[in-house]
Amino acid sequence: MIFLVRHGEAAASWGDHPDPGLSDLGRDQAERAALELVALGAHHAVTSPMQRCRETYAAFEDLAGVAAPVVQAVSEIETPAGIADRVAWLRGVMAGEWSDDLLNWRKQAFAAVDALPDGTAVFSHFVAINAIVGEIMSDPRALVFRPNHCSITQLVRGKDGKLTVATLGGEAETRVL
Repeated sequence: MIFLVRHGEAAASWGDHPDPGLSDLGRDQAERAALELVALGAHHAVTSPMQRCRETYAAFEDLAGVAAPVVQAVSEIETPAGIADRVAWLRGVMAGEWSDDLLNWRKQAFAAVDALPDGTAVFSHFVAINAIVGEIMSDPRALVFRPNHCSITQLVRGKDGKLTVATLGGEAETRVL
């Protein structure tokens, strides 16, 4: 099993701060997710370089004693140059299907996860998790589901070596959409 973990609640929206850490609630969510991941058998980890993911991962590191390399491919989707309003741009992206210029990013995020060993927890983001799940399901929509903070989406590798979605993580409303 591979576990896609959305980071805990951030202390600020990325529209207000380029790389916020976790709020108090986010730290509590991270602690609960760490307990669940250990119970599920996670024993490896990778993390996005973004502060909120690294802080979410830290709870798992403290509990499980697992070091996580930073993997850029599971980070936030980058805003193209020249976009002044990231929130409006991202809303537009998430309202439709993956455009040709963003499909490569989606495929790279999936490839990074596909190469991981079973038992790995991937500390990532709303959009990246949607991209990975969408790639697995061959779903062209950018928004497949709305992973809640610290939700855990479980992927399983079949006998053919291909990843499938075993369970989607819990869903909630988000400030993004």
